[in-house]
Amino acid sequence: MEKAVFGIVGMGVMGRNLALNIANHGYTAAVYNRTDSKTTDFIEGPAKYKEIIGTYSYKELAAALEKPRRIMMMVKAGPAVDAVIKDVKPYLEKGDILIDGGNSFYQDTERRTKALNAEGFHYLGAGVSGGEEGALHGPSLMPGGDVEAWKAVEEIFNAAAAKADDGEACVAYLGPRGAGHYVKMVHNGIEYGDMQLIAEAYDLLHRGLGMSDELLGELFSEWNDDFLSSYLVEITADILKTKDAATGEPILSVILDDAKQKGTGKWTSQDAMDLGAPTHTINAAVSSRIISSMKEQRVEASEILKGPVPNFKEDEKDQLIEAVKHALYASKIISYAQGFGLLSLASAEYEYGLDLRTVAKIWRAGCIIRADLLDDIMSAFERNRDLSNMLLDEQFKEEIVLRQGAMRYVISTAVGMGIPIYTMSAALGYFDAFRTARLPANLTQAQRDYFGAHTYRRLDREGSFHTEWQKD
Repeated sequence: MEKAVFGIVGMGVMGRNLALNIANHGYTAAVYNRTDSKTTDFIEGPAKYKEIIGTYSYKELAAALEKPRRIMMMVKAGPAVDAVIKDVKPYLEKGDILIDGGNSFYQDTERRTKALNAEGFHYLGAGVSGGEEGALHGPSLMPGGDVEAWKAVEEIFNAAAAKADDGEACVAYLGPRGAGHYVKMVHNGIEYGDMQLIAEAYDLLHRGLGMSDELLGELFSEWNDDFLSSYLVEITADILKTKDAATGEPILSVILDDAKQKGTGKWTSQDAMDLGAPTHTINAAVSSRIISSMKEQRVEASEILKGPVPNFKEDEKDQLIEAVKHALYASKIISYAQGFGLLSLASAEYEYGLDLRTVAKIWRAGCIIRADLLDDIMSAFERNRDLSNMLLDEQFKEEIVLRQGAMRYVISTAVGMGIPIYTMSAALGYFDAFRTARLPANLTQAQRDYFGAHTYRRLDREGSFHTEWQKD
């Protein structure tokens, strides 16, 4: 029997669709799932006429693969990955390649890479973005780890990855050890910010202006045909136009307002704080999901904590709608700037050697945050490979300066109505802090020195200084 060139462990929807994707591109795949029935259902169902081999043990999987074996784990991040590695290792040989395609924490990938390299195995941590449709038709792939392992899977990954409008595959080797999973983590952090910014725009127009979901669906479709063109804006339009099958009401009217999270956004914020990277918008998005989970408390508070009643002049509605469009775009630029700034700091700190132009390039198709904006980000890093912040690029500087008035108008309007617009406010706060030459941190440093003798630096000479403050 012909040997398979690629193995996949985990027959959830992502694993199944990725196997079909690889087979559709002419590569024989071998698959395994710890529940035999899932493998059987897949082999006798969607994979029936595909070059896909079903296996029912790790020994059988290893035997079905050509050497060096290439095995991609599509299982839940965390202990499940370690369990698969432990169980499959006895059937592998030195030089074989293990690939983690889940949303693993980058430090776990660092640990696994070190341990497996010591035993003679190769390891890749490969972020996969695009959901089930992306896995089937072409995801954005973010591999990091051993260069030798990358070379052994490069052809297969290039074939399976999404293709941008210029035909380039949305995959590239990103760097050593945990580089791939770090980039995927930041991708998801930006995704959190993007989703919450869109949700806030929807909330302001829905509650503040009383626009129906159907009208908003048409509006978001129009926006998606302009500079806001992106996957998330596109699906938002579809969601707003969708009716609930059971009630006939707009689907959003029956969905509980409690947003779940798997941790990648939180990891982004936590690591940004460890590195000293300001990620205001991502942090606000994470906090927004957290407060959404406090449903019972919010319902109780709504009865006793009264605020303004949303009210807006009819003749100013068109002005606000146009302002929201521009404010949303400006906020997205600022959110991406924070994400790429974090990647730049992490690249230096962890010695990943990330090429930020390449990161933007492989996010242009397949992934959840794909957007026309990424072509402009790629161009910015082409103009200046050492660009420290996207907002310093000439094009983005003009885009933000042109739209900051819209941001201020939208935010002040929302505040006046009592409608939370936390993430967009955080984006504007970042912009205003970043463009301020002298912040009030001088007072903060004086306070720290006053109560804790922590010292401070001066503008007029070098060194650390302490004042004998008069304390009563």
